[in-house]
Amino acid sequence: MQPPIIDISGLREREPGSLERVAAELTDPCAEWGAFHVVGHGVSSEDLARFETAMRAFFELPIESKRALRRTRDNARGWYDDELTKNRPDWKEVFDYGAERDIADSAARHSDGMNQWPEGQTDLRKTLLDHHAACRQIGLALLHALCANLGAAPEALHSAFEQDSSFVRLNRYAPCPDPAPPDAPLFPESGHLGVHHHTDAGALTILYQDEVAGLQIELDGRFVVIEPVAGAFSINLGDMLQVWSNDRFRSPLHRVLPPSERARYSAPYFLNPSYDAVAEPLSALLARGEAPRYRPVSWAHFRDQRSAGDYADYGREIQIADFRI
Repeated sequence: MQPPIIDISGLREREPGSLERVAAELTDPCAEWGAFHVVGHGVSSEDLARFETAMRAFFELPIESKRALRRTRDNARGWYDDELTKNRPDWKEVFDYGAERDIADSAARHSDGMNQWPEGQTDLRKTLLDHHAACRQIGLALLHALCANLGAAPEALHSAFEQDSSFVRLNRYAPCPDPAPPDAPLFPESGHLGVHHHTDAGALTILYQDEVAGLQIELDGRFVVIEPVAGAFSINLGDMLQVWSNDRFRSPLHRVLPPSERARYSAPYFLNPSYDAVAEPLSALLARGEAPRYRPVSWAHFRDQRSAGDYADYGREIQIADFRI
């Protein structure tokens, strides 16, 4: 009862045969789990260790230094310890950052902003940005394979990611004196959750996690703890890919259990479209006679409304079910 491990060696480098091989292995995990692990991703164990060291170093900064980087409604990049999911507080602290951008670049309200960095931490900043760049390459390579799996051109979604709004989130889950049990209902009557149940809004998520298990994915009506795989990234698909695939792919409901004995660290990279992108079932699927199951979804609107419900109690959380035909 674990997602499969897929070797994506050569996919980033576009080695002959790699696209077809990986695409063929994606059908079952994308339909059943909406999730899988990847190895052969091209990020060395040394780079992963360097990244985890930088992540831990950030959270070990004095609280005053982190508060100086606090996220706001006008700038959603930075440190935060009051995140909501389903309008309920999560048991964690986070730090969000993305690719560096010019201050004049437009960004959706609630959901984006400018990077904020701790003073004097040049090496930490470089390590975190290098990880973001590596994950972007992996994400776009996987996107090519996912399109090929659907019978579309590998570059079918290229235009939707020309100015992608992707970002990395560093998570620290402190030891919790009252964690919710693994079989807790969606809204536990007692105990805490690291992150409450949700689906990811974008295309796909590339998760780095330490050896402390905590991620749960809903499968056949129950939540399954996903065991970390050393050296691998855990991938789960997001809402926009469920729309683009016309429900061929699944955006899985998932949540996180807080640790009880020692802190847990994880870092999802969210591969998100450009803000002017519109998600709708791929034309390659409709050309084969499939009826569209979704109305067009504006990514800027969807992301903005999801952020409004997630990060502060500014409104009801939007879902792709709102766009189902």
